[in-house]
Amino acid sequence: MDPRLLWQCFEPYHTVTYFTPESIAETDALGCRGRWMGYFGMRAAPLGAAPEWLVTSLFYNFHPSRVRRALPEAWTVASPEDFLAARLRGVDGALRRMLGDAVSSPEVAEAADLARTAASWAPTAGRPLGAANAALPLPPEPHLSLWQSATTLRESRGDGHVAALVTAGLDPVETLVVFAADTGLQPDYMRTARQVPDEEWAAAEQRMLERDVLSAPGTLSDEGRELRDSVEALTDEAAAAPWAELGEQGCARFVELMAPLSLTITRLNDRMRVNPMGLAPEGVLAALVD
Repeated sequence: MDPRLLWQCFEPYHTVTYFTPESIAETDALGCRGRWMGYFGMRAAPLGAAPEWLVTSLFYNFHPSRVRRALPEAWTVASPEDFLAARLRGVDGALRRMLGDAVSSPEVAEAADLARTAASWAPTAGRPLGAANAALPLPPEPHLSLWQSATTLRESRGDGHVAALVTAGLDPVETLVVFAADTGLQPDYMRTARQVPDEEWAAAEQRMLERDVLSAPGTLSDEGRELRDSVEALTDEAAAAPWAELGEQGCARFVELMAPLSLTITRLNDRMRVNPMGLAPEGVLAALVD
């Protein structure tokens, strides 16, 4: 089973963590100022009260200035434990709103069992965000257990993706430049999303031109296409172990169960219609459901 297809099936379920009204309300109630403090607080909380330099390193493509606006101040607003509780409450509220009675369905419970099995095989060595989430206890409610397992799987995959980018010799801003050229995301949007100063973007773009990764600003060269393909292939290979352990039949059943859930969420979660990950799985999910 294709690890990327499996990621597309569960990533929309995970992303209700951030920027849904329910999650924003929870972090506002903690005392967070602005959505990004809530984002960094919730996502980094499994690491404990991590300093901004560590979070900048692990999250990779956020500009240090964006992280510094949130950390370490977020840990004076609320403890990591409080952020963990808030993110679960936000996820619970968002999933109940989007999925309704389905959160209590046998299908969600079965998907949670499959995700738990897969997540137990998610690589954690050299993968700090994956390891930190794997160490958290699973909530007893199946729809939240499914979310936590999906989060472990996606953070483990993300750690592997960072390793692939480092192997490819792409620094954080170069990664954004190349990714925008590949996906067609507008540079202005990417710079704003990750708070990259214009001059740093221009310098990274120039380095990619000199390296022949770009044939022109915003356009991948043949070499750049090969580089992007190699990064994605390495990411998929590094994320394959959980699905190999789950087996073809288990993976097929997981897709069958998850695709309808994620399709519903994708259609209702307006904040993810355009996103810095370039994730646009609606067509893929709809084909799987049909």
